[in-house]
Formats: sequence, structure tokens, C-alpha cells
Amino acid sequence: MVGTRFAVSLMILAICLASPAAQQGTFRAGTELVSVAATVTDRRGQFLSDLTLEDFEILEDGKPQTLQHFARGDDLETGPELHVGLLFDTSGSMDADIKMSRSAAIKFLNTMNYAKDMTLVDFDTEVRVTKFSQQDFPRLVERIRSRKPEGFTAMYDALGVYLDGAADVEGRKILVVFTDGGDTRSAIRFGDAMTLIRASDVMVYAIGFLQNQSGGSRSEQRLRLTQMASESGGSAFFPATMKEIEEAYDTIVSQVRAQYVLGYVSTNTATNGHWRKVEIRVRQPAGNGARIQARKGYFAPYREN
Repeated sequence: MVGTRFAVSLMILAICLASPAAQQGTFRAGTELVSVAATVTDRRGQFLSDLTLEDFEILEDGKPQTLQHFARGDDLETGPELHVGLLFDTSGSMDADIKMSRSAAIKFLNTMNYAKDMTLVDFDTEVRVTKFSQQDFPRLVERIRSRKPEGFTAMYDALGVYLDGAADVEGRKILVVFTDGGDTRSAIRFGDAMTLIRASDVMVYAIGFLQNQSGGSRSEQRLRLTQMASESGGSAFFPATMKEIEEAYDTIVSQVRAQYVLGYVSTNTATNGHWRKVEIRVRQPAGNGARIQARKGYFAPYREN
């Protein structure tokens, strides 16, 4: 149980929402470098994984920026370290799906044996968070298997706790959310959760188990999970069978390996905490018909005059 730590986290999140000064640092791998992860697919949806720095251009609020850092996601030796987070719903509403959800989560994490570490945030009425190294993988599996579905769903609070802890972690960060979507307990509202996602450099992937939701609730939760993933540059999946779940995490693994990490120092030196739109382009002919998936911007640093 998070207890006092959770209360402190919520206080930090409240400050982040209220003060531009607390929203600085998104996308940032240092005091000046803006770092963006992106994947590129062709017209057929196939990943383009052989592009070079010269194939990309990047704009901030419409102004060209000079790329100073470039790495591929499949460059495991010299590329940025990968940190994996798992938001795992163990609330009572997951009772019908928990067995499939457990199997899916374990199988997915087993494919992430090159990640630096894995952070499990399992939640129901309460939120619990533990970070595991690769050597601790058996303990992680046991933790996932041991939780029984009960209580309410504090998904947005769990998201806030994870993003708070990930803020100071260097490298690439992905978060996979296993849930039936409906939040019934959180102090954080959906709009606040979206703001926190925008203010982070975590790429969110959602796997929604919505088959046992009512029609109206299913549509709403599908939309919200899709918005959460899309805002971060990630994707949402809504599988009904184990085969579809395996296809979903195969897609996630492929996308993570096909990512490019692009870094630049912004020409905008203002420290006003404002939102800055980031646009990535692929030059022709490599970018002919290409689709680029990445987050849409970041909050500038903020300093009081």
C-alpha cells in the first residue's frame, strides 16, 4: 500500500497542475536537450527502421530546429536505456478478465528482457508501486499472479503515481496499461490525467478489456484509453481473445524496437512554461507517404522573473 507516499504524490501532482513552474522538464534528457521518441511507418503500415539523422527534420512551433542527437530503438548497446512500466488493474470489475490479463502481462514483460528495469503499479481502491530489475523478474511474476480482483478502480491516481516516479528517470520510458477502463475511485480526474501525460515524456500503450462493459460505458472507456495513448505518442488496443492480446504486444514490441530518439536544443530561450508544439517530418523520398507517431509537444521550462 502506498499510504503516505501516495498522499505526497498527489500533493506533487496538484502542484504540477496548478503551477507552470512544476511543468518544466518534459521531453528533457538534461537542462537543454529536448528528446522525442518517434516511429515511422510506410503506406502499408510497415515500420521504416533504416532511416538516418539526415532523413529527419523537426520543427518547434513551426520553426526548424537542428537535430543534435539521434539513436535507434534497436541499438541496445549505445542507445538510451529503456524503462518499462506496467499499470495493472486488479479492481473487482476485472474479475472476468483477470486470468487473461495476468497471462498477457507476464508474456509481454517476458519479451522486455533488454529493459533496464520494470515498474509494476497494481491498483484497485489502493495503489501499490514496486520497481524490479531483470534479476527480480520471478518476483514480479509472482506479484502479478498473487493479486485477486477486488475493490474500486483508481486508475488515474495510479497513472499519476507512476508518472511522478518516472519524471527523474533518464532514457526511454514506456507504460503499458492493462485495465477494463472505468475509473471509479481516483482523486485525479480524466482531464488532469491527460495534462499529466502531456507534461511527461512517457509513451503510453493501453490494452483495454472492455468485453464485459455495457455498451455506453464501453464506448466512453475506449475513447478515453485511446486519447491517453494517442496524446503520448503510443497506441491503444482492445483485444477479445488471447490471440489478439499477443498480436497487440507483438505490435508494441515492434514499435519500441523501431523507435528513433531525436534530440535538439530549442532555439526558443523563453522560460515561461508555455506549451510548445513539436512536429517531426521525414524528408523525401524516404518519407513518401510515411506516417509518424510521436507525442505532440512539451511544456517549456519555467522560471519566475
